[in-house]
Amino acid sequence: MPVHFSGFIKTVLFSILIGCCMLAYNTSAAQVTVHEPTLIDSTWEKPYAPFRIVGNVYYVGTYELASYLITTPKGHILINTGLSSSAEMIKRNIEALGFKIADVKILLTNQAHFDHMGGMADIQKMSYAKMMADAGDVAVIEDGGNSDYLFGGHGAIYQPLKVSRVLHDGDIISLGGMKLTLLHHPGHTKGSCSYLFTVHDAKRKYRVLIANMPTMLDDVKPEGMPRYPNVGKDFEYTYNAMPKLKFDIWLAAHASQFDLHKKHKPGDQYNPAAFVDRPGYNKLLNKLHADYLAKVKR
Repeated sequence: MPVHFSGFIKTVLFSILIGCCMLAYNTSAAQVTVHEPTLIDSTWEKPYAPFRIVGNVYYVGTYELASYLITTPKGHILINTGLSSSAEMIKRNIEALGFKIADVKILLTNQAHFDHMGGMADIQKMSYAKMMADAGDVAVIEDGGNSDYLFGGHGAIYQPLKVSRVLHDGDIISLGGMKLTLLHHPGHTKGSCSYLFTVHDAKRKYRVLIANMPTMLDDVKPEGMPRYPNVGKDFEYTYNAMPKLKFDIWLAAHASQFDLHKKHKPGDQYNPAAFVDRPGYNKLLNKLHADYLAKVKR
């Protein structure tokens, strides 16, 4: 006996069928083959004990690739994830501090290179957090690094992510009473950026800068690149802007850039004063700028 469906039931069944097809399509599209570049330095993967830096800011990265957890009563913000192999380590570091990966609500990065974005997609799957990024890096993040002006053109080098919010210079990222200001510091990537915000502990408040230091890689041509004609001008903008910033504590995307291992040893007591280091910031900025000028002269 033939089965007859009403128009309403037909519509529902058709919608379910289309939904299943779309789910299968989206799942398939998400499975991107990734060719992560060869590991440059073993310290990029080397474990490092997580610790409290200042107030509600914690270090949860590897020995060299810095990741920062900013906690709030409404959920947490995670900045940077290192390589793809570091995602589980970051999760363990967060849990070792007494927090939950599921409570991470916002994902940020200092730059869209694989050594800071490699584990981002896996962390997002663990937490369902929203990715937010500087406008200059959105395309690169969404194609997994394939459109990167220096390393791109050979397919994805990390798992692509959909950017939920596009950020611009001066935009505020808010969560649970925390307000982070994004500072556009392009050059290293088109959307390299830093974050400036205030935290408190039992004694005082601190102005904290998580900086993307403007390093020009060896293969970059200051006069312009085919995929980044204004790279030199953007570096010049950043070298001019960063010395003017005012802060108490500065951190960076790479641990060695802010001398983490001189300022903190695993097991050390809470000591924000160790990271109050304006001279170190100025010294590194001046060196990077001098390197850039020497390259321009050559």
